[in-house]
Amino acid sequence: MKENVGMNEFIAYCKISKNLSDKTICAYRQDITAYEKYVETSGGNVMTYVSQMLDTHHKISTIKRHLATLHQYFKYIYRNDKLANPMLQYEFHLKSEKILPRTITVREVKKLLQTIYKMQDKATTPFAIFQTTRDLALIDLLCSTGMRIGEAAAMTVEDVDLRSKIVLIHGKGKKERLIYLSCAETVSNIKNWLTLRNSTKPSHGYVFVNRSNDPISIHGIEDIFDKYKRIADINTHATPHYLRHTFATNLLANGSDLRSVQEILGHSNVSITERYTEVTTSRKIKVLKKFNYRNNLLQ
Repeated sequence: MKENVGMNEFIAYCKISKNLSDKTICAYRQDITAYEKYVETSGGNVMTYVSQMLDTHHKISTIKRHLATLHQYFKYIYRNDKLANPMLQYEFHLKSEKILPRTITVREVKKLLQTIYKMQDKATTPFAIFQTTRDLALIDLLCSTGMRIGEAAAMTVEDVDLRSKIVLIHGKGKKERLIYLSCAETVSNIKNWLTLRNSTKPSHGYVFVNRSNDPISIHGIEDIFDKYKRIADINTHATPHYLRHTFATNLLANGSDLRSVQEILGHSNVSITERYTEVTTSRKIKVLKKFNYRNNLLQ
């Protein structure tokens, strides 16, 4: 099968010329492999593959991602024979589900941070001090910048300039962006952690480390968040990504423009950022309470 022969070549091409992240490359490989396995076992085509995914209740966003991968794949494979490209034979009109970003309240963020502060105050052993100082800096950084947990895990000491209060973030697709640390308390918490971290003399430059002094993993950050989420007794469904959504939503609710929020979050397309406008209801409530003519119509 021509697709099987060309997958490794396509993956190599993506790595070299498209500057894609390892995570995206892995997703490409998985999507192509899933399609090829389907064709091999069923003898179907792209149309029946999509139909099968719909029948098995795959999310529309997942199906669209598979189609986007296959579009790029076949475009490369059949670059010299466009008539053979199966993706050009079909048109798909899939209506995406409208999923709003999930957030926690400002009160819950405050409660989360206060919980870590209290545990830090009670810490007496070297490990407890190490742990709470790190966790406070980490969670506060996520709250204050809206960065992804993968970006926090990848951050190095060289990426942090506390004098200028600037952090360099390595985002998706190997794109970089600068974030200003506007909260003095956040700067102080990061400074305290870096002082403690440097005293342990890790053999690498990553900012956040585990008890073995190895770079912290994404799963490690999720475990840290889950721990304090339970202790603080906030939204049980919350994940660290809720902090990113909460950060963005409150920027917009407090008057920030969409373009600035897009740049701060590192979104490639402003349409992604526009989702947050749907959940910034506080500003709408204020406007309607103050300016809706119906409020005083019969008074």
